[in-house]
Amino acid sequence: MKQKKKLRVKIFAEIFSLLFMLSLFSVSDVFAENEIQTLKEQLQTMSQQMEELQKRIEAMETTESEKKDQIKEMDSRLNKAELHTATDKISFGIDLRTRAESIHYQDLRVAPTSLTNGFFVNASAGGFNGATLAQAQAGIAGMIAGGMVPPVEQYNINNDIIYTNRIRLEMKAKVNDNLAFAGRLATYKVYGDSTGVKFNHGSLGDATFDGNTSTLPHGDTIRLERAYFNYKNYMGSVPFNLSLGRRPSTEGPPLEYRNNGLEGGSPVATLINWQFDGASLSFGLEDATNIPGFELKFCYGLGFESEYGNSASLSSTADVDDVHMAGFIATLFNNDTTSAVFNYAYAWDVTDGFTGLTVMPFIAYKDDSNNDGVNEYYFQKNYGGFISRLEPTSNIGDWQAASLLVRSNLTEKFDKDIDFFISGSWSHTDPSQISENPFYEIMGQGLLSSNGDLKSRDGYMIYVGAIFPMPLDAKVGLEYNYGSKYWFNFTGAEDSLIGSKLATRGQVYEIYYNQPIVGRNFFIQLGGQYYDYDYTGSGNPLGEPVRINKLTSFDALFPVVDKVWNAYLSATLRW
Repeated sequence: MKQKKKLRVKIFAEIFSLLFMLSLFSVSDVFAENEIQTLKEQLQTMSQQMEELQKRIEAMETTESEKKDQIKEMDSRLNKAELHTATDKISFGIDLRTRAESIHYQDLRVAPTSLTNGFFVNASAGGFNGATLAQAQAGIAGMIAGGMVPPVEQYNINNDIIYTNRIRLEMKAKVNDNLAFAGRLATYKVYGDSTGVKFNHGSLGDATFDGNTSTLPHGDTIRLERAYFNYKNYMGSVPFNLSLGRRPSTEGPPLEYRNNGLEGGSPVATLINWQFDGASLSFGLEDATNIPGFELKFCYGLGFESEYGNSASLSSTADVDDVHMAGFIATLFNNDTTSAVFNYAYAWDVTDGFTGLTVMPFIAYKDDSNNDGVNEYYFQKNYGGFISRLEPTSNIGDWQAASLLVRSNLTEKFDKDIDFFISGSWSHTDPSQISENPFYEIMGQGLLSSNGDLKSRDGYMIYVGAIFPMPLDAKVGLEYNYGSKYWFNFTGAEDSLIGSKLATRGQVYEIYYNQPIVGRNFFIQLGGQYYDYDYTGSGNPLGEPVRINKLTSFDALFPVVDKVWNAYLSATLRW
């Protein structure tokens, strides 16, 4: 800019000087004709110089503008490079779902207050409060034998509309080609409620456990749902993957169809849908076996830590052991069109509950208040709505289960993008003792057993579904599952306000319609479910299941659900 100004000043100064001299003298008097011609030539030369100067100035302005554009482009590149460097360390994704549901319970059954109040009446007045174990059990047996048990009460409950928000923050980081991190923070809440603790109506979903903190509504607290690392390498020519941390153990296959997404976890959802901490070691055996997609994964998890944070953790009389679980997941075949997965799991020393928080309707405890060497059992109503810390009191036996899942896309056969899946599952329980929890002990309940009758039980479950293409890139899904009397799995973290449908001892029908708005990044889901329970205690390891149409009031001290239908509408954003 300074150079342009100097050139302009110089040329204008010369022109002004010449004109000034001409004004002082008369041309006819002072200059000869040849001198006038000389002046004309000088003026023409100066005019040419002015044109050249103007061109130089325009060229300099163009160069300056180009330099500014180059500076802006370099600045933009630097900003992108800095952002890329930051996101190379960790990347984030968001999953936000807003949902409205209409839930209707039909023929809900519960014991009348004339029976339940007997637990708060002193034993000396004919009640159960303060009775010994033998006295309480003899009293219950006498009432049943004498036909003195009042009938259950039946009624319907309708929650016409309930809203929820579920927010998930996905985290991923790739350290190098061998090492990576993945995690998820989540919160799940009901509109208008952020207490994080529910009143207990007898369902596992009514307590805040380590296994369901972020997969069921528990207020607006952000919780760690999963966090683990993956270390990949080779053993010879066989690739392996070692992973430790809080496991991706929820929303496994085939729930990806209903969720309109990718597989959410590695255990098959028919066996395990429960948050836990543990490890896995997997081997890719496709090249070694020449079987497409063949993979074998060994898994381990800890369900309960007995010697930390519990009332008996530092007691010499504590006899509750940790709960360990192990198993394997074998991908038997996967050619990207059809796949077969087999999942087996075994849990040792299953406890009569987990550590958690809830509001119990009553407090039960036992104490030898008269020092006669025999405990009395006491019950107090929780009038203040105080929060209780739940703790297991005993190990009640072992559990094992297996599931085979087959999935296939039928495009080649029907020339339509149709997905189909079918799963068959089996469970087996080996009870070892009656629960020492005062309430369950009076009822003689153990692992799928009651009245002290400890027997091994086998259960089974089938699960089938099909997903069909619809106009506007939409899809409609139809699902059905049935569980037998002694069917039991660990799916208490299933995303449901009613209860895990895959734990149901009975049948569940479901239909859903997924309509994409912005591809898979934003979609609407409309659906409905119908639960038809055959037996009590779905998803609960304690007590022998009883056919609902034959239960007594002693089987319904907590509300028992017979049938439920649910309609839901949700909008989901994923990015």
